[in-house]
Amino acid sequence: MSSIVLETRRLGFQWETADPFLFCVHHDDAYPAGNEAMGPAVSLEGRNIGQDFEGKDGWRMYHGSSVPGFPQHPHRGFETVTIVRRGYIDHSDSLGATARFGRGDVQWLTAGGGIVHSEMFPLLDPKQPNPVELFQIWLNLPSTDKLVDPHFVMLWNEEIPVVTATDDAGRTVTITVVAGELEGKRAPSPPPHSWAARAEADVAIWCVRMDAGARFTFPPAKGPETTRTLYFFGGTSLRADGQTLPARTAAAVRADVPLSIEAGDEPCELLVLQGRPIGEPVANHGPFVMNTRAELEQAYTDYRRTRFGGWPWKSDGPVHPREEGRFAKHPDGRIERANE
Repeated sequence: MSSIVLETRRLGFQWETADPFLFCVHHDDAYPAGNEAMGPAVSLEGRNIGQDFEGKDGWRMYHGSSVPGFPQHPHRGFETVTIVRRGYIDHSDSLGATARFGRGDVQWLTAGGGIVHSEMFPLLDPKQPNPVELFQIWLNLPSTDKLVDPHFVMLWNEEIPVVTATDDAGRTVTITVVAGELEGKRAPSPPPHSWAARAEADVAIWCVRMDAGARFTFPPAKGPETTRTLYFFGGTSLRADGQTLPARTAAAVRADVPLSIEAGDEPCELLVLQGRPIGEPVANHGPFVMNTRAELEQAYTDYRRTRFGGWPWKSDGPVHPREEGRFAKHPDGRIERANE
């Protein structure tokens, strides 16, 4: 193992992460054409509806019964960063906010003191397959911000900067800068109480695509405490500091020195997560992430008592009309739309 590559491990369904991140999931589902309800236009017989994670026929219903996705569920004490590479998500929450986003959009949600939301995957095309691919990353909040008011921002695809680099052989690397800065391009601002909103936190989220054989060098992070992990999920092989990584490998690397990477004989894709650790105790159970067991128990008590504002929608997993575009309606009534 090289002096820069510190540790490697195989990727499972949930990807292990380092502080300040909690975990990451890569959803990649080859959904069929959609029916009138925007669910799969095929039989659901044989699926464990409500708990369908098996990947039968290359896709999952997750907790959905007619439309795949995640009907209403609570969160407290951390953030979700949802990067939709293909397909769409219909969001609804206990604050009365709602959205449809996809095609490269990112929703960054600070759960803070508590929110209930649903994330459904509407299958909009009734004639063609509806692939859905996304990352959901859980980013922790420090104790001082665990109970801030919930808040989300939309990072529309058209606003997210992309670094395009060409190596000496003319091969291309493109890097989508979801968080942080790279080669002078800075990502849109995260929510105001995010750990990523602090300059000293050195948080970066980069989505990397590489031509076969392409080379790129990441610059050092800002400080010696920063952690950096590569999640190599697409392609057959990748070299990091000269060390060959097999397909579906996570590699923790030193962040205080430049890191050279080189794609193998096929195009490669990887996700890079970087940040200075929060360095506080983590007590988590299900949808809540706090610092102590007592705080976890209080979170469950508060949720049972308040339902974090209640659920203002007619169903547990609302979806928008098929013809609706990419938009977000915030709790204050403000509506924003993507530049389609």
